[in-house]
Amino acid sequence: MASRTHTVTNQPPPLVGYDVFGADRALSEAVERHLDPELLPGALTELSELGRAAGSAQAQEWGAQANENPPKLRTHDRFGHRIDEVEFHPAWHRLLGHAVSAGLTGAWTRPGGHVRRAAGFLTWTQAEAGHGCPLSMTHAAVPALRAQPDLAAEWEPLLTSRVYDEGLRPAGEKAGALFGMGMTEKQGGSDVRANTTRAVPLAEDGAFELTGHKWFCSAPMSDGFLVLGQAPGGLSCFLVPRVLADGERNVFAIQRLKDKLGNRSNASSEVEFDGTWARLVGEEGRGVRTIIEMVSATRLDCALGSAALMRQAVAQAIHHATYREAFGGVLVDKPLMRNVLADLALESEAATTLALRLAAACDAAGAGDERERALLRLAVPVAKYWVTKRCTPVVAEALECLGGNGYVEESGLPRLLRESPLNSLWEGSGNVQALDVLRALQREPGALDAFLGELGAARGADHRLDAAVKQLFQELADLEGVEARARRLVERMALVLQGSLLVRFAPSEVADAFCASRLGGDWGTALGTLPHTAPTGAIVERAGVALG
Repeated sequence: MASRTHTVTNQPPPLVGYDVFGADRALSEAVERHLDPELLPGALTELSELGRAAGSAQAQEWGAQANENPPKLRTHDRFGHRIDEVEFHPAWHRLLGHAVSAGLTGAWTRPGGHVRRAAGFLTWTQAEAGHGCPLSMTHAAVPALRAQPDLAAEWEPLLTSRVYDEGLRPAGEKAGALFGMGMTEKQGGSDVRANTTRAVPLAEDGAFELTGHKWFCSAPMSDGFLVLGQAPGGLSCFLVPRVLADGERNVFAIQRLKDKLGNRSNASSEVEFDGTWARLVGEEGRGVRTIIEMVSATRLDCALGSAALMRQAVAQAIHHATYREAFGGVLVDKPLMRNVLADLALESEAATTLALRLAAACDAAGAGDERERALLRLAVPVAKYWVTKRCTPVVAEALECLGGNGYVEESGLPRLLRESPLNSLWEGSGNVQALDVLRALQREPGALDAFLGELGAARGADHRLDAAVKQLFQELADLEGVEARARRLVERMALVLQGSLLVRFAPSEVADAFCASRLGGDWGTALGTLPHTAPTGAIVERAGVALG
């Protein structure tokens, strides 16, 4: 029976039943720009299918269920035997299975794989971000394992497989596998050289016994893990399988699951090693150099994940404002609201454009382009630092566009907000990224040459960009007190890199507004303070989602 007190009106329809990829013009244009034309038709078909799945009511329900029913740790079975298993809600397995079948761990096995996989990762994780963690680590483990060809031959086909084969069994019995990583320890955190896990050689060539702990080990139900330990020859990288070849469980004692701010669907754990069997990966004593390939790939995924969160938040904000009426008209037509939405859209497009450019560099570097490889050495920590830092203010402002409705769990925005700081913390916090940039500047001049070459491709296109690049040159020439101002330097590098890409590839209204605000100083200290002359209507229209 309908209520006689009022009729519900002026509520936007749910943002559901749309192509997440196809509706994102910045993303789809980046794919068209960076992929070989021969690969494009197939890639666009695959990504549109994934986009429709990500925008479906089913995927959105899976995301909600996976977060409302977080994983549970089972240390022992009913008889008291140690099992160290983590139970996930069926929705988690459905999300992960769809992602694996879409090739989101298989960038290394096909032409243009990094661009295709990056676009898919950015698209699919908008449905739910937590399961992106094992996807990212599995994808990123491949280059590290290649330091040990026999291990790569055994594991790479499983890691790049499109079969999600859940359950703990020997790798040889599985059609697909997932990988995790354990680097940090209680006493050291990001200072991994302070690790105390001991690695003692066994009689079998390349085999070691580990004793120690890992303070953060995500997705502990993965089939294998790359970890660091102190071997006789120094800090080294090891592969720890959950199940040994004979079917016996490896020693992998899960102490507890972390109670986290967000990322609730994903299990992050503390684990103990006590006589744990492991295989050496790469050279003994060169563990950081071996695992850094994995770290670099996961850092790019942090930027992609943040770009995905921003894009979904901006899409929700514009969608709400398009349908919601207030003060005599729809919100999207109000000049001040349009300024806010346009400012949000600029951040989202700049993040997406930068992340896909770096994915294209990964493809080129894999094909032997050393200049692109050098660019990645600087641009990845720069992007990881800045894009992940911008995520939280963007999501918070987008939530405010919905008003009180955005503060309610059913809107989905609170989950995005809780997730938003995570990528800035994972794989090295902001300070770690800034210091890594300084290290690259000091030790690898080719990286700076490649970075400046990328900026040079936009020389003369915008006077504000040219002035900002000139200022960057001055800052790079003055290394006095550089560590204390490293964040300012990296921020400037990120902004000029984003500006150079938008000037080259984005519509003029987007590039002009970005350069005027981020580089030209015609901007306030909060989002929604673009110059009053900015073409906010065109920017918002470009970033919106059309339903039906």
